[in-house]
Amino acid sequence: MDMSHLPPVLQKLALPVIASPMFTVSYPELVLAQCKAGIVGSFPALNARPPELLDQWLSDMKKELAAYQAANPDKVVGPIAVNQIVHDSNVRLMQDVDTCVKHHVPIIISSLRAPVPEMIEAVHRYGGIVLHDVINMRHAKKALEAGVDGLIVVAAGAGGHAGAQSPFALVGELRRFYQGPVILSGAITTGAAILSAQAMGADLAYIGTRFIASTEAHAVQGYKDAIVRANAADIIYTNLFTGVHGNYIRESIENAGLDANALPAADKNAMNFSSGTSKPKTWKDIWGAGQGVGQIQEIVPVADIVARLSQEYQVARNRLKLA
Repeated sequence: MDMSHLPPVLQKLALPVIASPMFTVSYPELVLAQCKAGIVGSFPALNARPPELLDQWLSDMKKELAAYQAANPDKVVGPIAVNQIVHDSNVRLMQDVDTCVKHHVPIIISSLRAPVPEMIEAVHRYGGIVLHDVINMRHAKKALEAGVDGLIVVAAGAGGHAGAQSPFALVGELRRFYQGPVILSGAITTGAAILSAQAMGADLAYIGTRFIASTEAHAVQGYKDAIVRANAADIIYTNLFTGVHGNYIRESIENAGLDANALPAADKNAMNFSSGTSKPKTWKDIWGAGQGVGQIQEIVPVADIVARLSQEYQVARNRLKLA
């Protein structure tokens, strides 16, 4: 597939995949493994606690990836992306943005609300791009009006905070008025699903849950094992835990003493990203995952996951005579 219309940072990946940033899971070890495998590796800025740790993480990761590229000049090394939560309760947002600007982070992923123009301009000044999560057309239009460089369509079945609309509907409607970069999220766990995302109009796939079941993921063993055990029917869509709807593993909900079939609704205004809240506990004890869990059978290194995805992607292309 021709990728020349995309920003240069997204054109030469080993596989058209951005690894999604996951709370309590995406730490430097996982991000580095994803980048070394040739895809975009990402993490939420809020995983670095205290905020000063973000500067150290970025310094260390840049050095390691530069050394790896120098030792492996023929390999594709993917770029780093940092997720910024644009929400009033995220009091460290601009501090984290300034740190990313300092390190010229090539990709910023903004979530929840469209980024302010000052944030986008700061990233553009050094040549970076801003991609924004959306779950419907209203959010997409607001983000484009703000000046983002691409949209991450978070469709039904995606892990963590996710929308409820079909990817066919979302991508189809979006492509009626927008021809820029589109990245699709939602139960994508195989190479064939990556190709399917492209077939319906997306440029790249956004994959998170598949990487939780990796040796490098910063997740407790119980979380990884639950991913392998779960099927799509074990994923519960609720707004109880953060105020925004998301997908979570039934096993973790029941382990917390809750009835997964009778969860109350929460107030969206209760969402809070300040470091003093219990929000990280949500992701540590109540585990996010997408509906693609039923296709994940084992816990293996990231390099093996990407190699398998690449093989499956090529098999799917050959099957459709697109090679």
